[in-house]
Amino acid sequence: MSAYLIVDLDIHDPERYEAYKREVPRLIRKHGGEYIVRGGEHEVIEGSWRPKRLVVMRFPNRQAIRDYVADPEYQSLLALRQQVASTNAVAVDGL
Repeated sequence: MSAYLIVDLDIHDPERYEAYKREVPRLIRKHGGEYIVRGGEHEVIEGSWRPKRLVVMRFPNRQAIRDYVADPEYQSLLALRQQVASTNAVAVDGL
């Protein structure tokens, strides 16, 4: 069953974030993931959530998401992202 990683980013240092954006797609693909949404314009339809930058990725399952996040190759990129952006992320199973 596919699983989705939904991420809301508030980027504080766009210049340094570009390095993260360049490097991370390879690791997402390594774990069977693909981008569905990567930034772009969005519209709040209901509620008080005001996301800054939305990213949605599809993976084969939730374990693949866990493996991606725990990948030793990802740890330096994770540290970079945590320095340059505030992030909320959730994994959810698809239908």
